[in-house]
Amino acid sequence: MRLAAALAAFLVCVATASAAIVPQRGIAGVRLEMTRAQVRAVLGMPATVVHGSNDFGSFTAYRYRGLRVTFQGNRTVTAIFTTRAGERTAAGVGVGSTEGQVRAKVTGVRCRTESGFRHCFVGRFLPGKRVTDFRIKRGHVTSVQVAFVLD
Repeated sequence: MRLAAALAAFLVCVATASAAIVPQRGIAGVRLEMTRAQVRAVLGMPATVVHGSNDFGSFTAYRYRGLRVTFQGNRTVTAIFTTRAGERTAAGVGVGSTEGQVRAKVTGVRCRTESGFRHCFVGRFLPGKRVTDFRIKRGHVTSVQVAFVLD
């Protein structure tokens, strides 16, 4: 009995560790609040580095194939965005999943159509809060973002 319980606990840890999308935390091994050096240690050098400014101030974005990591304020990760089909939650949800799969397998998710865009999300769209957003087109996830809400 103890062996079975230990094995079950181990498998849960392995599934969580191998999940590329961790709602409210990160994607592809990158976590919110990581530094640029920490991101490079996980993903290597980005294909492109973009520096710019927007309504919230200066930012840096690291671009990798199908993945964008944004440092709003140039300090730590404030958003991770992916269109990679290989990035999945521990329950197997990611780009290409149906809205039904998102609803069934992502705890606390809500789905809405807002301003003509369909999305399912975890968290609250309030300044400083974390949100995980699954963009839906034609019934399937086309992108996933884990981010801090800025405005």
